[in-house]
Amino acid sequence: MNRFEEGLGRYLDTGFLAYLRGVRVGIAGAGGLGSNCAMHLVRSGFTDLVLADADTVEPSNLNRQHFTLAQVGRPKVQALRDNLLAVNPDAAVTVHHARVHAGNMSALFGACQAVVEAVDDPRTKKLIVETMLPTGRLVVGASGLGGAGCAMRMRVNRPLAGLVIVGDMSTPCDAGTPPLSPGVGMAAAMQADVILHHFLNLYMENSS
Repeated sequence: MNRFEEGLGRYLDTGFLAYLRGVRVGIAGAGGLGSNCAMHLVRSGFTDLVLADADTVEPSNLNRQHFTLAQVGRPKVQALRDNLLAVNPDAAVTVHHARVHAGNMSALFGACQAVVEAVDDPRTKKLIVETMLPTGRLVVGASGLGGAGCAMRMRVNRPLAGLVIVGDMSTPCDAGTPPLSPGVGMAAAMQADVILHHFLNLYMENSS
């Protein structure tokens, strides 16, 4: 157990932390949602993550994504892995610098117990849900997180068994309501909280 995990043990039961080491979470997208959600998960005790994203870090990402100016130009998944390992050096972070599509989704996330949908393209969002939900995995997506003043609008929606969507379900990220750090970060934190709560409940059920 490293120093980070010793510190985390002040807040979370060591048995639960051991349980989380056996949980693999896939994150499709390493931008505003994915990078922040991944960091929240690692800080919460998850150690086994699979990241997939084809983009590189750009200056315009830094207003809301968990990267630094020094990482501009690097593949997002590689930069994010470094940032996660800086918190917990014993985390197992598998990265794929690739676009998520129908042909590789099962190979990327087939061994994951939960999948975070953190992409921009509506078609890919739909594909992730349609591909992963029937497999029995928890799928956590987001919809409606643009602009400011998000705190009173954000909610957790459970439209189907195994599917959770966070956000206000309506506000797009566009010129009038751009993606800003508070709203994007709030949605990412909500995604991570849904996953943490889900596996905490499973742990408690299995321990009783």
